[in-house]
Amino acid sequence: MRIIGKLNYDFVDKMGGAMRISIALAVISIASLLYHQGPNWGVEFTGGTEIHIKLAKSLETNVLKGELAESGFPSESVQRFGLPGDNEHLIQFAPELATFDQIGDFQKSLEDLFAESENFQGASIQRIDYIGPRVGKELITKALLSILIACVGILGYLVLRFEFGFAVGAVIALIHDTLITVGAISLADKEFTLAIVAALLTVIGYSVNDTIVIFDRIRENMGNFPEKGFRELVNDGISQTLSRTLLTAITVFIVLVPLFFLGGSVIHDFAFTLMVGVIIGTYSSVFVASAFVVYWRKRKETI
Repeated sequence: MRIIGKLNYDFVDKMGGAMRISIALAVISIASLLYHQGPNWGVEFTGGTEIHIKLAKSLETNVLKGELAESGFPSESVQRFGLPGDNEHLIQFAPELATFDQIGDFQKSLEDLFAESENFQGASIQRIDYIGPRVGKELITKALLSILIACVGILGYLVLRFEFGFAVGAVIALIHDTLITVGAISLADKEFTLAIVAALLTVIGYSVNDTIVIFDRIRENMGNFPEKGFRELVNDGISQTLSRTLLTAITVFIVLVPLFFLGGSVIHDFAFTLMVGVIIGTYSSVFVASAFVVYWRKRKETI
């Protein structure tokens, strides 16, 4: 199925402007991460106690945090969870506030507070998790390592299947996608959890799949039309695969939209990450990965 007919569009000519957009998005992402002092790590990574509560009425996060502090339960962070109408919040407490052996007493104290406080009337604890700080640090290392190994593995595969410049272009696109997606999570002030790590790895797989389809067509055109210039071959390769690229992105997006709005609080941030990643991954396959290949080939020909 083709949703776009034969194109005669100079994608390569637009890559300079696209790269400026990418640089701007990368700078915004880095600035947001610096402003927030890194990702908003979930309790899986920081260690401590995390309470998922559902309130009977809407309550601002600063009011909720203030009342908890006044009642002797100072929290590290209070964050809305899911859709605004759900009145659900994730509350994180430092590891020192309650050890694993004290979780039962800690939960009972919170339930007593909910019964006594007017703002908490009707509130209920949906979930309570505890992770030690040592385990949290190990998970951060393993999460970052899993993303790094994925990128290295993809680089090795592409070096074997394509030329070195193609492989580097694909990895640069993956780094670009990961950075901007993490920046979007930071800008939205969403919690960085293991589900987000899983979503990022999915984005990496999706992005490299799109990139390989375009690269494969460019390589095929290089063999079939050796008389054409490399710039024209890249434009042809992108044009010939654009329908497939857009159909894949639209299909995935159609699935993610209901998950984002109707999937509930558990799947909300996962779907958000994938939605951003699909958009950025589709864009980078056309403009970032291919742009580097054009630059690499041009530089190679001038040496």
